[in-house]
Amino acid sequence: MARCTAPTRGHRSASAAADCPACSGRYGNYGSRSYSPSYATSSYSSARTSGSSGGSNRSVKPRWSKSSSSLTYTSAQIQSLNPIREVIETRAAQQPDLRDVFLCHAWGDRKEAAKELYDLLEAAGVKVWFSEKDLGLGVPMMRAIDKGLANSRIGLVLVTPAMLERLPKESVADKELSTLLAGNQLIPIIHNTSYEALRNVSPMLASRTGLDTAEDSMKVVAEKIAELVDV
Repeated sequence: MARCTAPTRGHRSASAAADCPACSGRYGNYGSRSYSPSYATSSYSSARTSGSSGGSNRSVKPRWSKSSSSLTYTSAQIQSLNPIREVIETRAAQQPDLRDVFLCHAWGDRKEAAKELYDLLEAAGVKVWFSEKDLGLGVPMMRAIDKGLANSRIGLVLVTPAMLERLPKESVADKELSTLLAGNQLIPIIHNTSYEALRNVSPMLASRTGLDTAEDSMKVVAEKIAELVDV
């Protein structure tokens, strides 16, 4: 009767298992995908690496993200949003009654992209200053904008083709952006355009990385903002 060679020679390789007179017939093609430790380790490592990267440089959760959150961030997003979060925490402690965000947008986007973002932010529980809702009839625009900026913790600028068209011209958006940039309170949200296009128009604004609807849907962008301002 054939004797198993495992006690003396081991079965740690495909060839050892195949050469064993007692086990080769029982396991058949045992060696076609070796059950060796090296195979198991490399497979686990590959799966773990693939799963953690997500194919898009997804990182661990930022410090302000709740354990129950399903949102994922890139390392670049966390790096750009972290100083904004610090401003939010400081202003929330000093002035707890401020609105969460001031939404800066091009006039041409007020009925479409800006309104969509506003609705999603409000649905996520974010308190937003939005010209279409907060600019009352007969109220001077600049006075209302000054009040909105003063009473919001941070600003969002919705960068669209319409905004890129307006930025080179002197407009209301200039005052909003310069104020928010000076206070490190601004998050650009790129929509239907690119940072490269923004850089060609406003290098200073393009130096502030933020969120991009080419990477995340508008809904996910709103959820990330909601998570960021939740203190």
